[in-house]
Amino acid sequence: MRKWLLSTLTILILTLTACTSSANTPPPKEDAKKQEVEEKPMTNNNELNQDLLQAIATQNITEIKTLLEQGAKVDVVNNKGESGLLIATHHNNIEMAQLFLDHGANVNLQDHIQDSPFLYAGAEGRTEILKRMLSHNPDYTLTNRYGGTALIPAAEKGHLANVELLLKETTIDVNHINKPGWTALLEAIVLSNGGKTQQQIVQALLENGADPNIADANGVTPLAHAKQHGYKTIADLLISHGAK
Repeated sequence: MRKWLLSTLTILILTLTACTSSANTPPPKEDAKKQEVEEKPMTNNNELNQDLLQAIATQNITEIKTLLEQGAKVDVVNNKGESGLLIATHHNNIEMAQLFLDHGANVNLQDHIQDSPFLYAGAEGRTEILKRMLSHNPDYTLTNRYGGTALIPAAEKGHLANVELLLKETTIDVNHINKPGWTALLEAIVLSNGGKTQQQIVQALLENGADPNIADANGVTPLAHAKQHGYKTIADLLISHGAK
């Protein structure tokens, strides 16, 4: 009996020892690696977006590219509502603008003062960036805070290349009237010096369907404005296209 008890006790001790050893055995390397990956916290998208905004502010193209590839939001905006593409357009940074376009940035996203990348590029003579935006679904009916399309300020500010690009390559409305009651043709006359560039802009507008008889909010026609300013060449252009 005593011998049987000793034998049973020995078996029990051996069993307990084996269980303890098994519990303390480290997991296989693959399982340990998997567990490490699962426990490692994922990068927060908000952190990526904040880092992207900082990279945009310094125009750090290498960092911007890295962050976009890591999943940062391409259309993240700063406290002014400005996207990376809009800021690139502000600075006429073509490489930076192209990077955002390649990642699907929205060319129509407007900031707090209703500027969009497309509208700003048109208004401020960013011709190369504007050209590259044409294949990224720009909204030609989108208007700025003055109710104008991209064409109107381009015509006013003497950006001939932009005017020609918009007229030839888009379906933008050449006779759109903004909130103050101006068309692109009227602004090209009234808000300019009447010089050679403005003469070319007026001619381009007229050759692409601008109505020379749409008057301003006070009933003053383009021809009357041209005569009042002493812009004879422009007046002659208007008359040759049916101005009254």
